[in-house]
Amino acid sequence: MGIKSWLAIPFAQYIYAKVKRDAARAVETQQQILKQLLADASNTLFGKDHHFSQIKNYHDYKNHVPVRDYEGLRKYFDRLTEGEENILWPGKPLYFAKTSGTTSGVKYIPITKDAIPYHINSARNALLCYIAQTKNASFVDGKLIFLSGSPVLDKKGGVLTGRLSGIVNHHVPAYLRTNQMPSFNTNCIEDWENKVAQIVEETYQQNMTLISGIPPWVQMYFDKLTEKSGGKTISEIFKGLQLFVYGGVNYEPYRTKIEQSIGKKIDTIETYPASEGFIAYQDSQTEEGLLLLTNNGMFYEFIPTETYFDNEPVRLSLEEVELNKNYALVLNTNSGLFGYSIGDTIKFISKNPYRILVTGRIKHFISAFGEHVIGEEVEHALLEAASKHQASITEFTVAPQVTPPDGGMPYHEWFIEFQKPPTNINDFAQDMDMALQRKNIYYKDLISGSILRPLVISPLAKNSFIQYMKEEGKLGGQNKVPRLSNNRLIADKLNAYIAK
Repeated sequence: MGIKSWLAIPFAQYIYAKVKRDAARAVETQQQILKQLLADASNTLFGKDHHFSQIKNYHDYKNHVPVRDYEGLRKYFDRLTEGEENILWPGKPLYFAKTSGTTSGVKYIPITKDAIPYHINSARNALLCYIAQTKNASFVDGKLIFLSGSPVLDKKGGVLTGRLSGIVNHHVPAYLRTNQMPSFNTNCIEDWENKVAQIVEETYQQNMTLISGIPPWVQMYFDKLTEKSGGKTISEIFKGLQLFVYGGVNYEPYRTKIEQSIGKKIDTIETYPASEGFIAYQDSQTEEGLLLLTNNGMFYEFIPTETYFDNEPVRLSLEEVELNKNYALVLNTNSGLFGYSIGDTIKFISKNPYRILVTGRIKHFISAFGEHVIGEEVEHALLEAASKHQASITEFTVAPQVTPPDGGMPYHEWFIEFQKPPTNINDFAQDMDMALQRKNIYYKDLISGSILRPLVISPLAKNSFIQYMKEEGKLGGQNKVPRLSNNRLIADKLNAYIAK
C-alpha cells in the first residue's frame, strides 16, 4: 500500500461520515441555504429586481421569482458577459462555463468563487465515499485519467471562459497531479481524434487504475487501445484497472460494449455534474441511484412534469417530493442562478437519504452522445436546408444510431417523409448537418472529433407517418409524432416504411 492510499482511507471515512450527516439533515439544510442565498444576493441587480429583502420564506420566494431557462434570464447573462458586476451574484464570476444553448447556439453559465469548491470537492467526495465503503484505496497509487475538454480558456467580459471539464482541470488537487493523465499539452489538443491518439501513446505503457469520462469518448479511447495492442482487452493492457467513473449521458446504451472492451467486471461510479452545479453522485456500490447533494450551495425546486408547461406550474421544495414521480429540476445557486430550469427530469427512489435517478429532459431531445440536440435546433436545420433546396417536408423524426449495422461510426438518423424531395439528397443532408453544427457546438465537436459521422437521411414512403400513427392507435386528436427520441423505439418501427 502506497502513502497516498494509506492516507486516503482515514480521510475517506471522515468525509463519508460528513456526507451521511449532511444527508440526514437535508430538509433543514435546504431551508438554510435558501435563506443564505437570498441574503448574499440581496444587493445584486437581480436581488433588487425581485425584492429579495422582502422574502421571508419559500412561499414568498415563489411569488417573487418565476421559473425561467437561460433565454428567460438572458438580459442578466448578457450584462454579465459584457463585463458588468453585481448582476446575479456579488462581484464578477470566476469563470463562464461555455455550453450549448437553445436559440442562441452558445450559453455562458457563471461559476463564482463561492461555487467552484463544490464542483471540485463533489468529484473528490464521490471517490472518497467509494473508498470508505469498499476499503479499496489502492487505485490512488496508480495513474488516473480524466478524459476531458481542453483546459485552454478564453475570456468573455474579462472572465475566464471554457468548457466545464476544462475549467475543472485547473483545480485538480496537487496530490493527484503527479498521477494525472494525460499531460497538459496533450489535453490542450483541440482535435479529438488526434487527442485520443496521443493519449493512447502516453498511457499505453502506464499503470492506469482509474478511467473517467463520458462513455462514448471512453469507448473511442478503448477502441484505439485495443487496435494498438493487436486485439487485447483493456484489462489485459491495464492489469491494475479498478474503477470507471462516468457521467454526462445515459450509460446503458454503452454498458455492454464497454464491459466487453474492458474484458472483466470492474466497479463504476456514476456522477451528475452540470455547469450550473454538481448535483448528485453515486454514494453506494449496493444501493440504486445517486445521492442528491443537499449541502452544495444550491437550493433545489421540483416541478411535476405534467405541470411544467402550465402558466403557473406547481413548485415543490425537497420536503414535499414523492417517490417515483418525474420532476423537472429547478436550481437556485451560489453562482447567482435563481428559479433556473436546467431542463433535466429526475425522480426520487429514496427519501432517507434523498436518492435520485436522472430520467431525461423535460422536452424531446437527443443526447445519446452528450450533444443535447433539441427540437428548435433540428427544425432550424431542416428548414434552412429545405429553403435552399426548394424541398418541402410532410413529417420527420430523428433518432440516434449508436450501433450502426455497417459497423461504422454512430450517427443521427433522420426519417423524413418528403412532400417534395430535394434534387440531390446527399447535398441536402450535408447542408442540414452543417446547419445543425452551427446551432449546437456539442454536436459540432462530436462531428469534428470523429465521434459521430454526419447525419444520415432515411426517406420514407408517402403516408408513412399516417400509417405508423394508425398502427400505434394515435392517429388524429392531440397526438403528435415526437420529433426527437433518445432511443430507437420509433425508429425501428419506421424502418419498414423506408422508400424503396
